[in-house]
Amino acid sequence: MKVLVLGGDGFCGWPCAVNLAEAGHDVVIVDNLSRRKIDIDLGVESLTPIATIQDRLRAWEQVGGRAMSFVHLDIAREYDRLLELLRSERPAAIVHFAEQRAAPYSMKSSATKRYTVDNNVNGTHNLLAAIVDSGLDVHIVHLGTMGVYGYGSHRGATIPEGYLTVEVPQPDGTCFTEKILHPTDPGSVYHMTKTLDQLLFFYYNKNDAIRVTDLHQGIVWGTNTELTQRDPRLTNRFDYDGDYGTVLNRFLMQAAIGYPLTVHGTGGQTRAFIHIRDSVRCVQLALEHPPEPGEKVKIFNQMTESHQVGELARKVAALTDAEINYLPNPRKEAIENDLIVDNRCFIELGLKPTTLDDGLLAEVVDVARRWADRCDRSKIPCLSAWTQRQAEAIKAFA
Repeated sequence: MKVLVLGGDGFCGWPCAVNLAEAGHDVVIVDNLSRRKIDIDLGVESLTPIATIQDRLRAWEQVGGRAMSFVHLDIAREYDRLLELLRSERPAAIVHFAEQRAAPYSMKSSATKRYTVDNNVNGTHNLLAAIVDSGLDVHIVHLGTMGVYGYGSHRGATIPEGYLTVEVPQPDGTCFTEKILHPTDPGSVYHMTKTLDQLLFFYYNKNDAIRVTDLHQGIVWGTNTELTQRDPRLTNRFDYDGDYGTVLNRFLMQAAIGYPLTVHGTGGQTRAFIHIRDSVRCVQLALEHPPEPGEKVKIFNQMTESHQVGELARKVAALTDAEINYLPNPRKEAIENDLIVDNRCFIELGLKPTTLDDGLLAEVVDVARRWADRCDRSKIPCLSAWTQRQAEAIKAFA
């Protein structure tokens, strides 16, 4: 199968691309390399050294499976080139990772807010419009986020996989049932762009019958898959900074270098998690089970377990003897929340979840210790505040 992996140089995109190539698919990576530029702008690098995209592709040819090709293209700005690429490559599927993925970065300034909206929403809409213009029947697999649902308004209810059945009252006292998209409650500009993605997919699926699978993913932890461990040049990113580092990887890195674990607020925030290996496997399962022609957008909750942030910190501290430091929360969110998620679709498709108890926490700590000399401690604190009130609290604590 010919597959375009948009954003295939990124944290989730790269291991996904090599996994699909190993499975025998004809993979074309499409990326504008913006994540590497953001590293330069922020003055921080991945804890693990990242080879150039050209060296990555050469390494894969030497130790991997089917060779991959690369196209340097900005889907949010270069519509005509995107359309020409679709017409020339004629992909059967497109994996869409080409979005700015960090909530803190999206809240850093008005400039990063506008960039996140411009890049994410324009990129998704350009892709949908180009598929219509091309006349191709292409299955889109999009990496969304569990964060579209928000963290705090569910009151014990289980979040279904995308759709909610509701009763609509009529003037005569009768009711009818309707299946609607689950209400959204984005907590950042980044999460808001993902809710806009949902509406774009809903419309183009309804109007133009574009087949879409939207993966609402939890927080990814871990660094490498078995394939990216074959050669140092294939190594995946390990972000630890306050803007791009995800909470569990940050805890494990901090423990590895003797830095107190940074818990924001009470630690009562509950989040959904998934290991990078399971994330890669889920994308493949979604590609292998596309919607039927005319079927509405498929929405899968791509997560394997939920944990409170404070609970995670205590688990890591018990593993590593690290200290825990409670700091002001830069986010505007509920002090505590529940999060009960239905993820049966991927389980029924054969996913065997990797959990925090499978020994891979220690593996991540080992990776962090190996590259500890590359850590810039000044980049560890989370300084991107959601509001002026949060910013003042962080400044007062410093």
